[in-house]
Amino acid sequence: MPAATAAPSGARIATYNRVMPDPERPPSFRDLTVAAFVDELASGAPVPGGGSASAVAASLGAALVAMVAALSQGRMRWAEHAELHAESAATGRELAARLLDLADEDAEAYSAFAAARKLPRETESEQAARRAAMQAAARWASDVPMATLEACLSVVSAAESLAGRCNANAASDIGVAALLGEAAAHGAAANVLVNLPSVGDDAYAAEMTMRVKRIVDDIQQLAATAHETLGQGESREPLRT
Repeated sequence: MPAATAAPSGARIATYNRVMPDPERPPSFRDLTVAAFVDELASGAPVPGGGSASAVAASLGAALVAMVAALSQGRMRWAEHAELHAESAATGRELAARLLDLADEDAEAYSAFAAARKLPRETESEQAARRAAMQAAARWASDVPMATLEACLSVVSAAESLAGRCNANAASDIGVAALLGEAAAHGAAANVLVNLPSVGDDAYAAEMTMRVKRIVDDIQQLAATAHETLGQGESREPLRT
């Protein structure tokens, strides 16, 4: 199989604007211990749920990308990939932080939708206001996991780029990064699709559905290339820009 020298179009780091701090927001998941986050996930509370778990899983994959890049830097055997290692180390850390932000926002988006469902609906005006609030919240609850899905594409793309171009002792770690990114992508995709019917916009739903399919297909292709490359245990030529 020919070696992949570039990620598919769209495999850029997803554009995402961090939400400004809100004093009324609950504590960030990033501030919890791993055990505390797992306990919250296992509780009967609706958040965090699958969307936040997917974002955290992808964040772990991104952190592994940064780790493998760091373990490869300064090694003479991999000196020809030094630029890739530097870029991957920065990209991995950036993605890891962004995905933790998305884990928080996913919980906020679900909470907003749940709150909208509880609005009064006794009169026609109340029903209209409730419907509009639910549709707006459902759109947010679709947009957030879409941002997570796009970030997963960047994680898996970064992992694929390092496969065969990194410290061989960390080859299994970059494979795990690709696995985490791909699994998280499927979780994020499911969360996009489940919320689309509540948005009340057929054109938006159709566009988002096509985007989900395209991104998931790209991720699966990249992950398969990464795993095949790692399985062969061979070095690859430097990426050409």
